[in-house]
Amino acid sequence: MASALDDLPPASLIRDDAERDFYAQDVFTQGPRPAAVLRPANIDELSAGLKAAAQDGLTIIPRGGGMSYTSGYVASDAGALIVDLGRMDRILSIDETDMTVTVEAGCSWGALYEALHPKGLRTPLWGTLSGIKASVGGGMSQNGLFWGAGRGTIAGSALSFDMVLADGAVIRTGNGFLRPYGPDLTGLFASDAGAFGIKAHITLPLIREAEALAYGSFAFDAPAAFAAAASEVARQELATESFGFDPFLQAQRMKRDSLAADAGALVKMMKAQGGFWRAVKEGAKVVAAGRSFLDDAAFSMHFVAEGLTQTEADERMRRIAGICAAQGGRPVENTIPKILRANPFPPVNSMLGPNGERWVPIHGIVRHSKALSTIDAITALFEANHSEMERLEVGAGYMFLTVATTAFLIEPVFYWPGAWGELHRRSIEPGHLAKLTEFADNPEARALVERLRGAIIGIFGQQGGMHFQIGRTYPLKAGHDPRAWTILEALKAALDPDGRMNPGALGL
Repeated sequence: MASALDDLPPASLIRDDAERDFYAQDVFTQGPRPAAVLRPANIDELSAGLKAAAQDGLTIIPRGGGMSYTSGYVASDAGALIVDLGRMDRILSIDETDMTVTVEAGCSWGALYEALHPKGLRTPLWGTLSGIKASVGGGMSQNGLFWGAGRGTIAGSALSFDMVLADGAVIRTGNGFLRPYGPDLTGLFASDAGAFGIKAHITLPLIREAEALAYGSFAFDAPAAFAAAASEVARQELATESFGFDPFLQAQRMKRDSLAADAGALVKMMKAQGGFWRAVKEGAKVVAAGRSFLDDAAFSMHFVAEGLTQTEADERMRRIAGICAAQGGRPVENTIPKILRANPFPPVNSMLGPNGERWVPIHGIVRHSKALSTIDAITALFEANHSEMERLEVGAGYMFLTVATTAFLIEPVFYWPGAWGELHRRSIEPGHLAKLTEFADNPEARALVERLRGAIIGIFGQQGGMHFQIGRTYPLKAGHDPRAWTILEALKAALDPDGRMNPGALGL
């Protein structure tokens, strides 16, 4: 049967069975095989492709950099058109006068950083740790955070979008230099998991790169102590990045990483220090610390503080140290924040555990006042399921970080013996992958992980929490006022009357 897709440029369409299967899987889930994968080279090809899909009546599934673990681009049924923007990866303009940058949605956070950093510029929120793969468009559609989290979340930083709707129509939101202009149309398309349309071009504000940095790492004996310290540092806006690990996740990180593998990061870190002797001094500290500096720590917390001068950055860190000390925190060598800040987008080798285990996170964001009770509830869940987790070799820990002055993110992470997907094989460095053991498929262990993830989502709901990367995993409707949800449904109907744009995402 003839298809309107046949009229598209051959280079923009994938119909090979194995490739279609690859593009249908995310970090956690293998989706059904799509009819084809559209990989447009520009906004005009994207618009033409969606018009063709409309003629064929195809469901459209937008895919970002492939780092989702919430089925954001996993279709419910076979025969959809997956749209991958990996070929639309250009930086369209860097305006140093008006302090904006415009990119195609397939541009990775890592590529954007590499283009801006030599100019002494960056965006206020500048990506997730998976930014070597994760795209700017995916970040705007799924939301998220890490770099610059002291200022807020990724999707909240956009100035404007060029959107392509389900029928191929192109619309522009905002004026490209200040958001909003009247009702926040850009905000309506932010964090939409691709349910309202596909972002083609994205304009972001620029800020000057920090002129001075200070780093701090602290060990704590109990969640109450680190939660209190982290929240107070956030309330005082002392750090641009504030994150930590529980003992299990900390041990996983130490097992996975080695200073030999971090040699490139170490060189970058030394260069980032500024002066030659300062670089030598800081590099020597990292080498001397090795991987044993957190052996006796129950929990760890890490901070990066910025300043116009080194005196200002150091004063911020001095205050952070005082807050941590007041909660019983002990200073330890600050290797982790130094290396991460100097090499902000490392290879995504952590998509598998240090021995080759499968890996998947789940997360929630709560108020500061709910952080400790949420952690306690998650800990109780793990304790209640300890014997079954031990039998099936399911490991679990959590990462935590603060968001702006108002929120506390907790991200439990699971490891279990299970078979890899093609996404793992293509995303992880070949040399690293060769050192790992691939386990056999383990449906029983995976089922336990799925059950525990569901229970944790329930805990966040009980604590009044919210989520990023909603996809098809988190219960968005349950967290909304019924009248507000009606507005979202009406917006979906106006933009996508046939319900073909990523149906099921956001629960719409």
